[in-house]
Amino acid sequence: MTKKLLILNGSHSEIPLIKAGKKLGFHVITIGDAPGLIGHKYSDEYHPVDYSDKDEVLEISKKLSIDSVCSCANDFGAITASYVSGVLGLSGHDTFETTLLLHHKDSFKKFSKENDIPTPHARSFDSASQAINSIDEFNYPLIVKPVDLTGGKGVSKVNNRSEFNKSVQIAFDLSFENRIVIEEFFNGTQHSLSSFVVNHKVVFYFSDNEFSFQNPYYVSSSAAPAIHIDKYSSSLVRSIETISKKLGLVDGVFHVQYLANGTRATIIDITRRCSGDLYPYPVNYATDIDWSEWIIRSESGMNCENFPRVNQAGYYGRHCVMSNRKGLVKDVSIDPIVRKYIVDELFWWQPGYNIIDFMTQKVGIVLLKYPSMSVMMDITKRLPDLIKINLV
Repeated sequence: MTKKLLILNGSHSEIPLIKAGKKLGFHVITIGDAPGLIGHKYSDEYHPVDYSDKDEVLEISKKLSIDSVCSCANDFGAITASYVSGVLGLSGHDTFETTLLLHHKDSFKKFSKENDIPTPHARSFDSASQAINSIDEFNYPLIVKPVDLTGGKGVSKVNNRSEFNKSVQIAFDLSFENRIVIEEFFNGTQHSLSSFVVNHKVVFYFSDNEFSFQNPYYVSSSAAPAIHIDKYSSSLVRSIETISKKLGLVDGVFHVQYLANGTRATIIDITRRCSGDLYPYPVNYATDIDWSEWIIRSESGMNCENFPRVNQAGYYGRHCVMSNRKGLVKDVSIDPIVRKYIVDELFWWQPGYNIIDFMTQKVGIVLLKYPSMSVMMDITKRLPDLIKINLV
C-alpha cells in the first residue's frame, strides 16, 4: 500500500514539500485551518485541522494511519511534528523536549551560553512586571522578542527607556508561552545558513543575505550566496555540529539565522524545518539537488547517508511581493530592469485581492538568477521599487 505522508499546512511555502513527497511516492495529506491556501491544491487529500494544535494533529494522524509527518515552514509545525512522531513512534524528528529547547528562544539562549555557541547575550522573563523592574540592568539599544514566534512577530528594537514598557507588553501579548527574551543589540547585516546534518556532521550548506521591506524583522527577500560566507562558515558549521552532538539530533535540515559585522558572526535564531516562501528553489538552482526531497527523506526517517556532496554555485534570489499599505490589488507591475533576471514566479492574487496586513501579507513570489554578486546585491536592494503592487 502507498505510504501516507502528513504535511502540516498547505500554504505556498509547503508547495515544494508537497511536490517532493509525491515524487517520492507518498500519498500526501495536508492539514491546516485555512482551506483556501494555494498549497492544498497540490496535495492528494486535505483535512481542516489546526497544525499548531498538537493533540488534534495526533488524533487525525491516528485516524488516517499516517506513516510519516513533515513539518510545515513554521516553528509550531516543527514542534507538532516532533510531538506526534514521538507519541506514534515514527522516526525522522528530534525528541519533543529537544525540539522545544531549540525552537524556544529562551531555552536555546540558555543552552548556547552553557556550550559557547555565539549568540547575543539575553535574559528571559515570564512576566511583564519582572522585565520592567529589570530595566536598569540593560544598556540600549535592545531587542525584545517573544520566545516562541517567528517572522518578526512581536520583535522590537528599544532605543530608550520610554520605548521599553510598550515593547515588553507587545511581546507578551503575542507570545503563546507568555515568555519573552531581551537581548543585547548586535549591529550587523542579516544572513542565513541552511545546512544538512548527517551523523552530527554538516555535509552541505547554502548561505544567503536577508532583506526586509516594511517590517525590519520580517525577511521578504534573499540573495545567495551570503557576503563573506567563507569568513564565517567554519564558526557556524562548528556551532551546528556542537549542537547536534550535544543534543543527539537526528539527520536532516538545520537552519541558522545570523548577524555579521565584518569581524564575527552571531546566531540569532535556529530551526529544524524547511524555510518558507519557496526557499528550496534557490537551493535547487544553486546545487542541482532537490532540497525539499531531502527534507522529506529525513523527516520521514529515510537513510540520508548518501546525501550528495555538492557545493553552492551561482547567484540566486527570491522576493516576496508585498504592499506598503492596505488596499485592494489592481495589478502588479514589474520593471523591465528586473524582468530579465526572473526565472520563475508564483502569484495568487486576483483583481480585488484585499491587503489587510501589509506588514506580512504577500501576493506572490519571484525567483531570480543574476550574472554576478554586484548585480545581485544592487537589484535585490531595489526590488520593492522594481516590483510593485498597484492598489485600486
